[in-house]
Amino acid sequence: MTVDTRLWSDKIRNLTPYVAGEQPKADNLCKLNTNENPFPPSPKAIDAMQQVLARGADLRLYPDPESEDLCQTLADYYKLDRSQVFVGNGSDEVLAFIFACFFVKDRPLLTPDISYSFYPVYAQTFDVDTKIIPLKDDFSIDTADYNESCGGIIIPNPNAPTGVLLALDDIKKLAKQHPNAVIVIDEAYIDYADKSASAISLIDDFDNVLVVQTFSKSRALAGLRVGMAFGNTNLISALNTYKNSFNSYPIDRVAQAGAVASILDEEYFEQKRQAVITLRDRLTDDLAGLGFDVLPSAANFVFAKPNHSVLSTQEIFEKLRSQGVIVRHWNKPRISDYLRITVGTDEQNARLIQTLKEILV
Repeated sequence: MTVDTRLWSDKIRNLTPYVAGEQPKADNLCKLNTNENPFPPSPKAIDAMQQVLARGADLRLYPDPESEDLCQTLADYYKLDRSQVFVGNGSDEVLAFIFACFFVKDRPLLTPDISYSFYPVYAQTFDVDTKIIPLKDDFSIDTADYNESCGGIIIPNPNAPTGVLLALDDIKKLAKQHPNAVIVIDEAYIDYADKSASAISLIDDFDNVLVVQTFSKSRALAGLRVGMAFGNTNLISALNTYKNSFNSYPIDRVAQAGAVASILDEEYFEQKRQAVITLRDRLTDDLAGLGFDVLPSAANFVFAKPNHSVLSTQEIFEKLRSQGVIVRHWNKPRISDYLRITVGTDEQNARLIQTLKEILV
């Protein structure tokens, strides 16, 4: 007997999955395409995870379903109440819960035309209507363009893939314009901006602002899959209700221990955060010296366009790849002339620049 798939196959067939940056397996790659941290995680985080594994018998037990230690550590770090903190299995899962919970189905979700390419996938998966708002010519956001009825707003800040930062005053304007809509600020890269740039500072004044962050970038724990959201107690309670209706144990014991230790190791975090910012600024100058227009970045990557090369951006991307230097390129309107380049180590950045010199002669 063959299962009749007609009842559900159309839904699956019509989904367009998110395509992550490639993870090639070849040796001697200079991998600058997925915005991973060029430095390792905190040694204290690694030690904390190893201690959990050393107590191997504990792994027979379920982890704390509410991740209380991690949530309280985050609350203390950001000077919030525990009830204002939610954690999940990577910020992608947190974002999926947000799409399922908060975006009103009969009014459109507003989002920039150039932003995190997982948003359209979530919208399709959860049947959320979206209205795409074009960025300005300089890839910045004009909040006046969002002054219309909506079921929610989601913006990555700094934006991905551009790296451009939206000021806190502009986020306040959005929150005031839409008091009955949830304004989601996706801050995956915020630690590479000025320390005062995070919208977490707004959540006590605006009960419709929800901020999403991750351990994947600035804390170098992309392989651990821990994400978090900060917001009004009612928003966080709704996320917990949805999470516990989906999977009541989303973060394992090892991940909880590593994430807590990472937060507590402030000295290491600040040292590596500043190092990446210094490397980013140097990479920006080096690319400009090779004839690239580079957008002002507040992230751990740059968005760069060759401005006088006889080669197309696609050709530069392919030639870099043939030399083992992997960056990101999208053949999409408005951004097909740009490369997104992750900030690497000194050695990786030097290899990129030298390879570009050889390509562009």
